[in-house]
Amino acid sequence: MSVEQASGTIPIFMRDQLPLSLRRICNPRVSSVRSWWQTVMTPKPPGPPDGGWGWVVAAAAFAVNGLSYGLLRSLGLALPDLAEHFDRSAQDTAWVSALALAMQQAASPVGSALSTRWGARPVVMVGGVLTSLGFVLSAFARSLLHLYLGLGLLAGAGWALVFAPALGTLSRYFSRRRVLAVGLALTGNGVSSLLLAPALQLLLDAFGWRGALLLLGAVTLHLTPCGALLRPLSLPGDPEAPPLNPLAALGLGLFKRQAFSVFALGTALIGGGYFVPYVHLAPHALDRGLGGYGAALVVAMAAVGDSGARLVCGWLADQGWVPLPRLLALFGALTGLGLLAVGLVPAVGSEDDWGGPLLAAAGAYGLSAGSYAPLVFGVLPGLVGIGGVVQATGLVMMLMSLGGLLGPPLSGFLRDETGNFTASFLVCGSFILSGSFIYLGLPRALPSCRPTSPPATPPPERGELLPVPQVALPPPGGPHSTLDTTC
Repeated sequence: MSVEQASGTIPIFMRDQLPLSLRRICNPRVSSVRSWWQTVMTPKPPGPPDGGWGWVVAAAAFAVNGLSYGLLRSLGLALPDLAEHFDRSAQDTAWVSALALAMQQAASPVGSALSTRWGARPVVMVGGVLTSLGFVLSAFARSLLHLYLGLGLLAGAGWALVFAPALGTLSRYFSRRRVLAVGLALTGNGVSSLLLAPALQLLLDAFGWRGALLLLGAVTLHLTPCGALLRPLSLPGDPEAPPLNPLAALGLGLFKRQAFSVFALGTALIGGGYFVPYVHLAPHALDRGLGGYGAALVVAMAAVGDSGARLVCGWLADQGWVPLPRLLALFGALTGLGLLAVGLVPAVGSEDDWGGPLLAAAGAYGLSAGSYAPLVFGVLPGLVGIGGVVQATGLVMMLMSLGGLLGPPLSGFLRDETGNFTASFLVCGSFILSGSFIYLGLPRALPSCRPTSPPATPPPERGELLPVPQVALPPPGGPHSTLDTTC
């Protein structure tokens, strides 16, 4: 029996004979005030703020994405100079970018695990220093091996420590507008390519590849203050203590979930072709007869379409009109078709020609690839829950590293064998189409024969695509019910 219940059983004349302290406890009014005060002062677990400092985190993630993937996409402009300087083939020089990309993605689970253990802020700051050192040391390279070690391993390791923790932290700050925030951050890729592609070509013309790498080392050092802006955030469902087991910190247990395993397989296949244009879009434009600045314009056109589509697709996905897995499969397939179009564009007549068909194909590819990018990371909270989104981001990057490691060298090999990049883009487009077909195995990727209700807004932080107990659906005519497409 509680104190309030006991006080109701004591007669009033007997309460007056109790000590003052007991009379206060037995007084129902005092007890109710005390209960109200305890309720008010009890801290409630905070949820995602869906704004506020989250927009600062989005700006930091925007810069991180631009100084990682955006810089990698533009770095292909320096590969012909490296091949000429070291007298090596396109396949050999392609390993520079391929190693950097593969290292960034393969070691991303390590960055996620370190972020889970010590927080994203110090991990990203250390990663910025390592990336800058990789570029500075590569400026003094005497062989391709030095570039493999400097740009490939050291700078790639630094990028591995910045991307997944920054993007995972951003996902924790948003719920209802999560995909839009992720899309805004991922526009850093396209904006950086738009600015860095012509700027890097100008640096190569003015200072050579050594001076350009040295200056890029100074630019990438700005990753460190970006990491300082990643303020930690506590959310319901977070573990009380960080995992001490290395395997648990890496999040390998997520593969036990069928939906995440399907997603991982499709993403690995798409990675086999998705990053080939990052390395060989500019050399492909040069092979088609365009000049250096014409090739930079092709890269910039793809970047413009990429940037705009990420914002539009992020807004569209947050409206809930179409399930995220269905959008993921759709825009993945369009990306593969766009790369097929880029590979089939005919050569231009002279270097003075701006290559209209290639510009149009590159723009179409940029629109589809930009729409696909925010969906990859936006669907993760629904598959694994918000508590595992940082680890899941690192694992996805690791899976895409398999394609990032094999795709560009395979593309360079096909170029050396055939004399152009047509076969390269056809093969990478086929990889992306295959991965998009695998995505059809995700929950809600295909139309259903029964009425479904949309996820709550904001979506449940445990993952709205995870299996849940069956509940009664609202009536078909209810204000919040939607009827999915009938079979």
